[in-house]
Amino acid sequence: MWQRLPFGDGLRAELGTPGRARRLGSSPRSRVWRVALPDATVVVKQVVGGPDADERYAREVTALRLAARGEASVVPALLGTDPGERVLVLEHMEHRPPGGDWIVGYADALARLHAAAGPEDAGALPRWRGPTRADADAFLRLAGALDVPVAPRVTGELYELVERLGRAEGHALLHGDPCPGNDLHTPAGVRFIDFEQASLGNGLTELAYLRIGFPTCWCVTSAAEPLLRRAEGAYRAAWRAATGSEAPGDLADACAGWLLRGDALVERARREGPDHLARIPRRDWTWGTATARQRLVHRLGVVARMTAGHDSLGGLGGLGSAMRRSMLARWPGLGPVPEGRP
Repeated sequence: MWQRLPFGDGLRAELGTPGRARRLGSSPRSRVWRVALPDATVVVKQVVGGPDADERYAREVTALRLAARGEASVVPALLGTDPGERVLVLEHMEHRPPGGDWIVGYADALARLHAAAGPEDAGALPRWRGPTRADADAFLRLAGALDVPVAPRVTGELYELVERLGRAEGHALLHGDPCPGNDLHTPAGVRFIDFEQASLGNGLTELAYLRIGFPTCWCVTSAAEPLLRRAEGAYRAAWRAATGSEAPGDLADACAGWLLRGDALVERARREGPDHLARIPRRDWTWGTATARQRLVHRLGVVARMTAGHDSLGGLGGLGSAMRRSMLARWPGLGPVPEGRP
């Protein structure tokens, strides 16, 4: 396998001649090897596939360099690059199986990752893009398809939510896909990898993953409320320690934003296409550890609980609760999403 390794003359001059190389599992949009160099074992990643490969490579390199500036980096060191071949050479880190309370250390590291960027980094990465009015309209159509009446106030709430998320304060370094598998639990702490979707925005967008069920990920988990509170407390404490300020934004808004996004029911290669929420009444499909209907039922329950009595989202809370009841009545065999990480 090492003969196919994209390790050109420039990298050899800088890092040495590679020895044994082992191909590792990865998405179809990258190729990854563990490689023995004269002085260390490294990871070689080549970004491939699709017309956006150059952009994804540039995002990853930029994010790794931004994240490495802190005193306690939460990413592997970037040891070398070959832009012509879209290759990165990274510090190799040993992953060990995380414990049952893994989301606490994960949340602490996520906050430190987010805090690695600031206003001075504006323009270094694209701004995070939230849901649109089209997403809100698709969600309202789904309510109709489930025979759930929509109160007059809800449409306005959803449009205002879209506007709030679009102008949300923050210059956090967002991972873009902070999923189980993109977090390495090492003896030195949690380290994040795979930054091809990195952007700048509000950090609560990704803290919401813990409650809403990792919406961009094949792996959905549902932690108990006490553990969620510990993790969210760890995030806010780490952010405060790194920035001297409170994390801006509303976590209920962030979770509700993910609920609206039908693209968060399918893997990345199938996003930005048809209205996936419109498919829910007709059929279910499996992605990773849960089906689309399971994912949606979980998200509806989370948002309903978070927005009960909420000044700006109370109508959505009632609608979400009614939609969840309708789905469970139509498809009583729907089970909860997994509690544990595979």
